[in-house]
Amino acid sequence: MPTVIPEQQQHTLDRPVSVEGVGLFTGAPATLTINSAGVGEGITFRRIDLEGEPEIPARVEHVARRPRRTMLERNGASVETVEHCLSAMAGLGIDNARLDLNGPEVPAGDGSALAFVEAIGRAGSREQDKVRRVFEVTEAITVRDGDGVIAALPTGGHGGTEFVYVLDYGDRSPISRQAHAFTLGNGGYAEAIAPARTFSTEDDARAAQQAGLFAHLTTKDMLVIGEGGPIDNTFRFDDEPVRHKMLDLIGDLALAGVGVRGRIVATKSGHALNHQMARALQDAAKRAAQGSPVVSEPAMDTKSVMRLLPHRYPMILIDRVLEIEGAERAVGVKNVTINEPFFQGHYPGAPIMPGVLIVEAMCQLSGLMLSQKLERTGKVAMLLSLDRVKLRRPVTPGDQLVIETRSIRANTRFGDVEAQAFVAGDLVAEARIKFMMVDAEYAG
Repeated sequence: MPTVIPEQQQHTLDRPVSVEGVGLFTGAPATLTINSAGVGEGITFRRIDLEGEPEIPARVEHVARRPRRTMLERNGASVETVEHCLSAMAGLGIDNARLDLNGPEVPAGDGSALAFVEAIGRAGSREQDKVRRVFEVTEAITVRDGDGVIAALPTGGHGGTEFVYVLDYGDRSPISRQAHAFTLGNGGYAEAIAPARTFSTEDDARAAQQAGLFAHLTTKDMLVIGEGGPIDNTFRFDDEPVRHKMLDLIGDLALAGVGVRGRIVATKSGHALNHQMARALQDAAKRAAQGSPVVSEPAMDTKSVMRLLPHRYPMILIDRVLEIEGAERAVGVKNVTINEPFFQGHYPGAPIMPGVLIVEAMCQLSGLMLSQKLERTGKVAMLLSLDRVKLRRPVTPGDQLVIETRSIRANTRFGDVEAQAFVAGDLVAEARIKFMMVDAEYAG
C-alpha cells in the first residue's frame, strides 16, 4: 500500500521578486510578482488586474483544457501557460508562494524556466516550520492517451523523484528519438533542465502562424527545428527537446499538490496526459493518507503471469504487466536484483544480466500479450525465430527493465511481434520475434 511520509521542511521565498515579459500564446505584456506565503498554503496565482483580485490555486482540479499548454481557471478567472513557472518552483523546492499576475498569461521569457529560476535565486528562500508531505509510490500507477504513456513506479523508498522521459516523433520528424533521466531533489535542476526551451518543428511553427498564433515571435525568439537543425538558433543541449518535455512534466505534476518519491517514466506524453497523472497521484496520496487501497492496479500481477506462462522459477522474467491492450500492445516490468541466480556466474566480479535472458523477458511479455487472443483457444505462443536482435547496453543489479511489445500480425497459428526493453529511458535491447501457436498441453 502506498504511504505518505514526512520529508524535509517546507520552503518559501525570502522576499518578493518580479518577472516581466510577454505571453507565449497571447503576446500580452505582463508582470508576475512572486511573494512568500504561509506554511501549507501551496502555490496560488492571483489576477491583480481583475476586479476582486481572484485567486487560483495551482492544483490540477483547476486545469482547463487548452492545446499545447497548461491553463488554470477558477470562477471565470484564468492564467495561461503556468507550467514553466511551476516547474521552476518544484525544481528549486519552493512549496508555498503567492504569484501576483497583472495579465492573462505568465511571461514566457525565452521559452524555458530560466527567468523564474533566476528570479527565485535573487529572492532567496527560507525554511518553514513544517515538513513537506511526500507520497511514496509502492504500487505502479499508469495512465495512457493514444501512444503516450506515463507510469509512476516504486523505487524502494530511496532518493527523490526520478524522472525518465522518452521523446519519439517517428522517423519522419526532424527531431530524433531522445531520452533523458533526471532526479528531482538532488540538485542540478537550474543547470540541467531549466534552460531547455519550448520548441516546434518548422512545419508545425508555420501552421501555427498561419492559424494566427505566435505572430509576435521569430525563429530567433523561439526554438524552431527544421531538417538541418535549429533555424536561426542553436541548441543549448544536444537533447534540448526531451529536456524541455521533462521540464513541462515536472511543472504539470506539481499540480498534484504533493511531492512524490518514486520513478516517473513518460513516453510521448503531453500536457493532457501529464494532468491525468497529476490527478492520479493526487488521488493516490489522498487514499494513502486515509489508509485506502492502491488507486491503480497492474494489468497483470504475478499470479496472472504464472497462470498464463508455462515458465516457473528461475525462468519467470516478468514481474508484472503494467498495461495490456488486447493482443496488440503490452508494457511489463522486470526488477533486476542482485539475488538473481544468474548473477552467481555472470559474472561474480561484475554482475551483468545475460543478453539471452533480456531477450527471453521480451519473449515472455510477447507471449502474455498474444495470450489475450489465445487463452480461450487452448493454445500458447512458443518461440519460432528471432530477427534484428540488438543488445545496446548492459543491464546490472538495481536496474528496472521496462519492456514494450507491439503485435505486427497474430492469428491462431502464428504471431509476429516487435519488442523493446528500456532502463531509465535508454533502449537496452530490441528484437523482432516470431511465434508458433501450439496446444497448451504440449507446451506444458
